[in-house]
Amino acid sequence: MAIDEAMTLKKLEVFLAFMKLNNMARVSELLGQSTVSVHRSLHSLEDAIRCPLFKRDGRSLIPLQTAYTFAEYAQRAVDAVAEGVKKVHEAAGFNATRLKIGSLYSLTLRCIPQLMIGLKLRKPVLDIDLTLGSNRDLMQQLADGRLDAIVIGLHEQSDLNDPENSQALVAVPLFDDDVFLAAPLHSPYAGRKQVNLQDLREEKFVTLTEGFVTSQDFAACFERAGFAPNISMRVQDIFSLINLVSGGIGYSLLPGRVGKFSSHIELIALESKYGARQRITLLLPKSRERDPNLLALAAECRMYGRHDPTSKGFF
Repeated sequence: MAIDEAMTLKKLEVFLAFMKLNNMARVSELLGQSTVSVHRSLHSLEDAIRCPLFKRDGRSLIPLQTAYTFAEYAQRAVDAVAEGVKKVHEAAGFNATRLKIGSLYSLTLRCIPQLMIGLKLRKPVLDIDLTLGSNRDLMQQLADGRLDAIVIGLHEQSDLNDPENSQALVAVPLFDDDVFLAAPLHSPYAGRKQVNLQDLREEKFVTLTEGFVTSQDFAACFERAGFAPNISMRVQDIFSLINLVSGGIGYSLLPGRVGKFSSHIELIALESKYGARQRITLLLPKSRERDPNLLALAAECRMYGRHDPTSKGFF
């Protein structure tokens, strides 16, 4: 049998409240409705069921056995819908007790720890899973729903310029970071305020594998310089790369934020015509921008951006 369209969840809630309280005035107060609205809902529900639920005794309504029978199923229906809404929110990550965040290795010294501390102060019961990887891997995991948000480096050639990504993602910039020549201490270029990449044509270089924003900038800088660098080794994490540079295996191009990772390398500015800049940015799905947990994370990122001296504002 088709369910009459007049039978709504709101009317079921009114009916169940009356069955528990058995008092029109108290139901009215509980639900914030007038007694006339409560009475109208109960009468309309009877009409929708096409079966009497109450006996009239003056102005009072006395539940019949049919009302008690229907109340059992009405409660199940309301509970099932409420549980369904809860499960949908959990599946979408809304109000979850665990947040899965992705980030770059190079942000783990200062940026990410500060964001996590601030987020835990805002959401003490929230557990956080941190995944580290390349831009490419993190963007894919965000698209697949395996991560709730990511903090990565972007630039003018970023995937965010893809119309599909720009419509599906919310971007919250934190700060800008310039790319430098990374050299071991006491290299021939030590002490220079700037370096011309043309002077390093004969030098050996080490760099990150493809997929990292820094490896993209590495390639772009040498493309502007007009020659292919002599790459002796490619690695998959920034820490190994810093150690290789400090050990004299080769030079590299690295963002300024990594300077505090090691006192055994020197970061030297590139001449402006060869330079590159990354914008460290929080990305989250636009479909979840009202998620309370992600709102808290975005607020922390905006606060970080306001207090970071290198922040240049928004896109």
